Amino acid sequence: MPCPHFKISIVKRSQGQSAVAGAAYQSGERLFSEYDQKMKFYNKKKELVHAEIMLPPNAPPGYADRATLWNAVEAVENQWNSQLARRIVLAFPREVPKDQHLPMLKEFCNEQFVSKGMIADFAIHDKGDGNPHAHILLTLRAMDEHGKWLPKARKVYNLDENGERIQLPSGNWKCHKENTVDWNDQKYAEVWRHSWEVVTNRYLEAAGRPERVDLRSFERQGIQQIPTVHLGPAAHQMEKRGIETFLGNLNRDIRAANSLMQSIRSTIRGLQRWIADLNEKKQLLLDALEKAKEPTLSDLLVDYFNLRNEQRNDWSGKAKLKCTVRDFEEVKRAVDYLKAHSLNTIEDLDTAISNLNQTAAPLRRQLKQNENRMRSIAQIKDAAAVHAKLKPIHDAFMKKNFKLTKDAYAAQHKEELDTFNKAVRTLMKLNGSTALNFSALDAEFSALQSSSAELRTQLETLQPDVSALKNIRKYIDMVLNKQRLSAPGGKTPEKESVLKQLEQLQQKKSHHKATSTTPNREESL
Repeated sequence: MPCPHFKISIVKRSQGQSAVAGAAYQSGERLFSEYDQKMKFYNKKKELVHAEIMLPPNAPPGYADRATLWNAVEAVENQWNSQLARRIVLAFPREVPKDQHLPMLKEFCNEQFVSKGMIADFAIHDKGDGNPHAHILLTLRAMDEHGKWLPKARKVYNLDENGERIQLPSGNWKCHKENTVDWNDQKYAEVWRHSWEVVTNRYLEAAGRPERVDLRSFERQGIQQIPTVHLGPAAHQMEKRGIETFLGNLNRDIRAANSLMQSIRSTIRGLQRWIADLNEKKQLLLDALEKAKEPTLSDLLVDYFNLRNEQRNDWSGKAKLKCTVRDFEEVKRAVDYLKAHSLNTIEDLDTAISNLNQTAAPLRRQLKQNENRMRSIAQIKDAAAVHAKLKPIHDAFMKKNFKLTKDAYAAQHKEELDTFNKAVRTLMKLNGSTALNFSALDAEFSALQSSSAELRTQLETLQPDVSALKNIRKYIDMVLNKQRLSAPGGKTPEKESVLKQLEQLQQKKSHHKATSTTPNREESL
């Protein structure tokens, strides 16, 4: 199945990041940064497949050189907290031939970025481990027709109802900033993700593959599945060595809950589709058979038992007896279930399946909510641990007053500061604050675990009813389809429509009844 990975981020100087370093990393080239006077080099020869810079028509030809381009970008950004470039990391589907990766990526970059005036510097990586992917660096500033960088924003004076500028008490004119281009608008994240989805699916179709990529979340796709938690490198390595971790155990619980919910949901949907098919044909069937009496479920189970015996006429006596006894026990259990639940007709069976679904649906929803909250608590606690560990480094960084010493400290502790900022964003998003009440979180997590265990137990208690209804459906379908069972070398005929099956069944019964009531000719004489 294709991997729907598409990540967008910004290269920020305030976090000690460098556009030259990013370009060196993805291209595998040695690039000298004029900003910090350092050589940037990350050996990517083994995994680098292709690297290229795509320029819009108004860009200077010299920007085709990677060092020239990104040093020019960093030179025009003179603030300590400047945003230098946009980075996109996306995955190629393994189902698309490797020789198609370059044309599909160039098509995507040209359509969404270069045609809009951005410079796209991309590189394709493939270690041969089944994870081919691409890195794209994009410029953030527009250029005029002569290839000169334009300001990111311009000052616009506020006007009153008469169209006159508004003067503040300080004597200055009231104004605001307007972006020169709207490339930073959040709507483009959705546009770019959808565009890559369209391009990917077009190449999958051209390759004759049935798989398709959908970059939307599970919730937006309507998939009732609980997402697992990202382990991170440390937990991943521990799990790889067979050491259980808190996040690993949580993911195993989530997968078990997903499997249980999917099993019950699939079974109920299958039963509902089957009932809907029968109900759809019921009125036509009654009209065609002149409102003949509808066979009860018990009658159809008896017909199933007789059909099994008829299909074993050429079997040995011992094998026939053994299978007959087994069929009798199965049918008896099914009949007992129908009697215990007062199920006589298809309408009764439809009602029973609907009631089963109404019972299971709220349990599944609550279980999903519990698991999602447990996942959030785990992420909060993990982020809190990182926050506490790296806060001294961040505090020391904030105390630096001089730009050179601050930049040097940021470069030296880049990884720690990036990790700290990521932890802060996680805490603010999931907790609303970096201050935590661990006792309350632990108590909530424990309560959610107990609630989820109880919900899983309740779902498991529905399994006997689900299994019984599945078996009854199988037995009745066997009668309607007249399938050959267990016969050596036997072939299963194609399934007929439900209407035709029931018509043939009724005609057979009517013919048998007419034959049994017609007097023998010799006796009449």
